[in-house]
Amino acid sequence: MFKNEICTRNNVQVLGSGEQTIMLAHGFGCDQRMWRFLSKNLVNDYKLVLFDYVGSGKSDLSQFDKARYSTLDGYAGDIIEICESLALYEVIFIGHSVSSMIGVLASLEKPKLFKQLIMVCPSPCFLNDPPDYMGGFEPEDLEELIKLMDKNYIGWANYLAPLVMGTQNDANLIDELTESFCTTDPSTAKTFAKATFFSDYRQQLQKVRHPTLILQSAEDSLASVDIGKYMHKSIPSSDLEIFQAKGHCLHMTHPDLITPHILNYVR
Repeated sequence: MFKNEICTRNNVQVLGSGEQTIMLAHGFGCDQRMWRFLSKNLVNDYKLVLFDYVGSGKSDLSQFDKARYSTLDGYAGDIIEICESLALYEVIFIGHSVSSMIGVLASLEKPKLFKQLIMVCPSPCFLNDPPDYMGGFEPEDLEELIKLMDKNYIGWANYLAPLVMGTQNDANLIDELTESFCTTDPSTAKTFAKATFFSDYRQQLQKVRHPTLILQSAEDSLASVDIGKYMHKSIPSSDLEIFQAKGHCLHMTHPDLITPHILNYVR
């Protein structure tokens, strides 16, 4: 696949002209627009690469391959191909939620492409595995969530968006996330949802060799503080910052709070 085809496939946008490149990878049900609050704080000093995973945002839906995107490796492949098509190396990768683990997979596959990993509200596994690990959900809970997508997709979106964004946060942001869920093709959303919520990549954390910054919300319905601490303990060269904030989308609800920590880390 040629460079321009990859960029079209993933709706790649390059902003700024700094010497160092930051790639921003959105979470499940989202798209690159969700980074606008954070990117405005970074674009003057860095080259920013934004994109949409195939099946999300303004990506080329005709390129969606259910087999490829049934695991997070397929999405990691998108990241690798974008980096290679743009001749990017030693990229600072910022991933939200599931993209944190997608970034881990990409960095393990092609370590030279990356310099640092920054994770916004990450989780390596959303499933409970007692007694040593509580991901937040029982298998039957997630199965019901997937069934709701089939039965009532709009109802699913209206249920999940406030849970993800945090009910205490700006109602406009909750509405935006709801709309993002609703405008994503249900079949691709279901495939991404299964790859996100039923995966378990805990064993990959100890293999990470890039410096890693974990940004954790104090109250997050999808990824608790304990999960942030688990990841910090598991990733050899990592730092953990816990913010007095609510919700799973710090880059949208508290961009000015996390920006200084990001800049301090990358500098």
